[in-house]
Amino acid sequence: MWYQNITDWLLGFAFYYPLFMAYLWMAGALYFYFSKERGEPLYDSPPILPEYPQVSVLVPCFNEGENAYETIGALLDLNYPNYDIIAINDGSSDNTADIIQDIASKHSKVKVVQLASNQGKAMALTMGAMLSTSEYLVCIDGDAVLDANCITWMMRHFISSSRVGAVTGNPRIRNRSTMLGKLQVGEFSSVIGLIKRAQRVYGRVFTVSGVVAAFRKSALHEVGYWSTNMVTEDIDISWKMQTHYYDVRYEPNALCWILMPETLKGLWKQRVRWAQGGAEVLLKFKDIFTNIKKRRMWPVYIELVISIIWAYVMCAIFVLWGLGLFITLPAYLHINTIVPEWNGVLLAMTCLLQFALSLFIDSRYELKIRRYYYWMIWYPMLFWMLTAATTVVGLPAAIFKDRNKRATWTSPDRGIHQKLGQQHD
Repeated sequence: MWYQNITDWLLGFAFYYPLFMAYLWMAGALYFYFSKERGEPLYDSPPILPEYPQVSVLVPCFNEGENAYETIGALLDLNYPNYDIIAINDGSSDNTADIIQDIASKHSKVKVVQLASNQGKAMALTMGAMLSTSEYLVCIDGDAVLDANCITWMMRHFISSSRVGAVTGNPRIRNRSTMLGKLQVGEFSSVIGLIKRAQRVYGRVFTVSGVVAAFRKSALHEVGYWSTNMVTEDIDISWKMQTHYYDVRYEPNALCWILMPETLKGLWKQRVRWAQGGAEVLLKFKDIFTNIKKRRMWPVYIELVISIIWAYVMCAIFVLWGLGLFITLPAYLHINTIVPEWNGVLLAMTCLLQFALSLFIDSRYELKIRRYYYWMIWYPMLFWMLTAATTVVGLPAAIFKDRNKRATWTSPDRGIHQKLGQQHD
């Protein structure tokens, strides 16, 4: 009977899927690097543009009293000749409103939007976009620090083609004082950065980085701006743009320094939200297969479905193994061990190869980033299990959520705060 080999199938899929995807991402990223990235000047030597259109930098803030001065202060020093800053206070309960108002009173470049209650990041961004008179918007989080040349690198894509609807930047982790922080440095390089490079080669980008992304306002208007009922507005807007045939590009030279969770609780909450957001997009855009013109999104959709299946398979393997320690299961459900054998060693070596490749590429932007390779051996053990568990939780959360409920935000875990000058330590 077919089910007599079910554990072999589960173990085989759990092994071969990440192995295949790792080499697919590496191949795509290498092509991107050698064809588009290697010959570029370094990020601190931006190209000279034929024109410098007006840009508005939108900064949605919720309880950012500790970060607002630093974030907006960095924006005031950008190397771009034609921009303004719109800070949106989304009903913060701390002193964010007073701080951004104080900054605006001293700098005419800064405008302020004060929302009386927490409306969610999507609504805050939309309100900022409505206030802006610019055709181009750069959106960053209220605790991020934008590199001085970031806007120039992003704007070259909009100038080069009218079909570019969005450009996603290159987030860099600032807080690296714990093992979780160090692991995320490698993750953003080898997983997020590597995959975005590969996706640009293969067709479509799964998502812009919500912490640093630029948009063409007319394209935003066409697709209806950000959806207020989606838990991850960045994933949703990426799919809305691309299903309306706009191009979404990745610009590795557009650096932005960000804070990330450094506690397991904070990391869990963040990754559950990411997983739920991906599942919500899966449900919302399931009709793309009825339109041949949207075929370039099909591989992204299918890969997302397979990744969710992989997460459930991984959890099933651990559950069956755990049950087998206490009760006698049928032979076709019994898993002897989860200790890696030859296939686990091959997968681990592939993972380390992926990290080595990505850290080599990213050393263009941080000379000392390769020192974090030492910590990457712990990544599969911790983050693969975290990804599987959060996906299992996130899918039902997306299925049973109230579609009419607005997605508001809470203050995230930002780890152990480090000032910008400490980020390369």
